[in-house]
Amino acid sequence: MFIAMNRFRIAPGREAEFIEVWRQRDSRLAEVPGFQRFNLLQGPGDAQATVFVSHSTWESAAAFEAWTRSESFRAAHASAGQQRGLYLGPPQFEGFEAVL
Repeated sequence: MFIAMNRFRIAPGREAEFIEVWRQRDSRLAEVPGFQRFNLLQGPGDAQATVFVSHSTWESAAAFEAWTRSESFRAAHASAGQQRGLYLGPPQFEGFEAVL
């Protein structure tokens, strides 16, 4: 199993807007071989930012990597740059192999 996570810093007061962007997003993940589950996690916030993490579970790192090279990936990320001021910098990716 492989877990892919992206950490986002979101401008204070724009949390609901960020959640709605993800709610309306056509990720096409259900069609992708090896995809298992997705969650959007909301973490702590302060006067500078609120942390969110996209968390997806995959059959393997190879399945995740194949998705990142697919047309589905490009389509799911096509509007990523349109929410100016919402994101406080680019997301930070972390990938993990399950060992137990």
